[in-house]
Amino acid sequence: MTINKLTASFGKLEGESLELHEGLNVICAPNESGKSTWCAFIRAMLYGVDSSERQKAGHLPDKLRYAPWSGAAMQGEMELSAGGKDITITRTTKIKSAPMREFSAVYTGTNVPVEGLDGSNAGEALTGASKEVFRRSAFVEQGSIAVTGSPELEKRINAIVSTGDEGCSFSEADTQLRAWQRSRRYNTRGKLPELEKRMTETKNRLAELDTAAAESERLTEQLEQSRETCKKLEEAVTEKRKTVRREALLKLHDIRSEITAASDAHEAAAQKRDGCRAALSGSLLGNRAPEEAESEVKADISKSLELKAASEIKTNPTIPVVLIVLALALVAAAAFALPASFRLYGFIAGGVLLVLAGVLYAKLIRARSDAHDAGRQRKLLLSKYKVSDELGVKVCFDEYMRLYDEFTAADEDEKRTARALSRIRLSQEAAEARTLQDLDFSAGDNEAAQLKRELSTVQRNCDLLSARISEIKGRIETLGDPLVLGSELKNMESLHETMQAEFDAIALAVETLREADADIQSRFSPELGRLAAQYMSVVTGGRYESILINRDFTARTRLAGDVVPRETEYLSAGTLDLMYLAVRLAVCTLALPEDASCPLILDDTLVNLDAERTAQAMKLLGEIAKQRQVILFTCKEV
Repeated sequence: MTINKLTASFGKLEGESLELHEGLNVICAPNESGKSTWCAFIRAMLYGVDSSERQKAGHLPDKLRYAPWSGAAMQGEMELSAGGKDITITRTTKIKSAPMREFSAVYTGTNVPVEGLDGSNAGEALTGASKEVFRRSAFVEQGSIAVTGSPELEKRINAIVSTGDEGCSFSEADTQLRAWQRSRRYNTRGKLPELEKRMTETKNRLAELDTAAAESERLTEQLEQSRETCKKLEEAVTEKRKTVRREALLKLHDIRSEITAASDAHEAAAQKRDGCRAALSGSLLGNRAPEEAESEVKADISKSLELKAASEIKTNPTIPVVLIVLALALVAAAAFALPASFRLYGFIAGGVLLVLAGVLYAKLIRARSDAHDAGRQRKLLLSKYKVSDELGVKVCFDEYMRLYDEFTAADEDEKRTARALSRIRLSQEAAEARTLQDLDFSAGDNEAAQLKRELSTVQRNCDLLSARISEIKGRIETLGDPLVLGSELKNMESLHETMQAEFDAIALAVETLREADADIQSRFSPELGRLAAQYMSVVTGGRYESILINRDFTARTRLAGDVVPRETEYLSAGTLDLMYLAVRLAVCTLALPEDASCPLILDDTLVNLDAERTAQAMKLLGEIAKQRQVILFTCKEV
């Protein structure tokens, strides 16, 4: 296959064209001129753009990276020659999310489609290599010269080494076998662990069923015994309650009789006290303290005696009468018998006697009035006691003291009977409390209550046993039928035996495949390394004579004359690029079909080489270009 012309609307390329020819094509252009874009465009025209690829950290998918800068649809055209025919393939974009999905392939200059060529198989049909093989062999991207392994490349190499079927690879087979192996057992995951877990669960369920059945039988027996005990206790409680009630009623009857008698006695005492109080209140001295009454009586008697004495004072009118007579006699004598010189003295003496007689008579009149008032006051004082003399007052006081003593005795008797009634009522309350306690068949201390509590305990135990038995029966129903579980366990054990045999067979196949792969590698690696070493020796002028390639395409090289090969870490960037370019060329030689002559696409592959080695590399590429088209994009003159 030879690419003749490219026309692209791809990335920074806006309708630009690139014409190529057979042999070695060198496109020298500065940085940012679109060299890598042309390389990606060639790959996209052959294999299409993967629209399912997603953007990741540090990676931009082609559908975004090479979207035309102008905003136009991604599209392009490639004119090529293959199998003696000129073909033009075109890829356009109809849906933005599926760039370059629309494909056409016609013979150049006509509208005749190329049969059997479509967008999905065009690259492999034209180059003879799948996309993965193409990217790891003939397509060398900038900065990605090292070869990486892939199942597709491995298939191709296996076919070369064993001349066998190209439809499988060790990686794919090993991956598939290990997937089968992991599906059966991978640490604690897989079908076998799951089956073993189910088997263990089933065994545990069967064991739990046996335990539950035995426990249910034991608890049922206990329940029957507890129910029998409950029946006996219920009978004992009923009988004991009857006895307690009868005794309580007798006690209450006795105490009520005592209360009735005490209440009657207190009522009689209260009536007598009230009568005595009424009699005392109706007495002349009234309902007062004896001391107060005695003090008042004594004061009244003393006052009465004083008034009696005052009322009995006698008045004599003789002296005033005599004085009046004498005064009249003197006046008469002075007027008629005495001389004129003594007449005045007679009148004066008579007047004095007359005045003295008037004064004495006035005192007499006042004394009589005071005695009369004292008698009247004494009568009034004695009238309070309804008596006529002081002896009657004393008799009245003695009657008051008699009534007071009777009231005091009656009051004491009432208080005594009240205290007795209160004591009996307290006794009644205590008796009623004791009776209530005796009749409390739940929290009391009587034998009936004790039996009731014992009965409640046994009943609760029966309830607990019933609940536990129901729970166990529910658990048994949940666990399932033991016959079904036993049958399932046998089936699982049989399946486990089969799967374990498969797992062991797969493990043996993995080991056998590894040994076969090691044998293939022992034949493949030397051949690939020999061919790569030839290319390396040509470019380095014989300085490096050996390349050792591992299964993952990592490589080491050895200088001519050295015994120990050098790891890649010790090589310069230019030497490292040369080594992997040699490996790439060897892979192309061995892995790509000769009849398809897949073009070799190189993007700045020689950028790290010095002038001498660049010249040697160009010479080698010129030799290779005689067998297949070589397209080299570079930023330096070569």
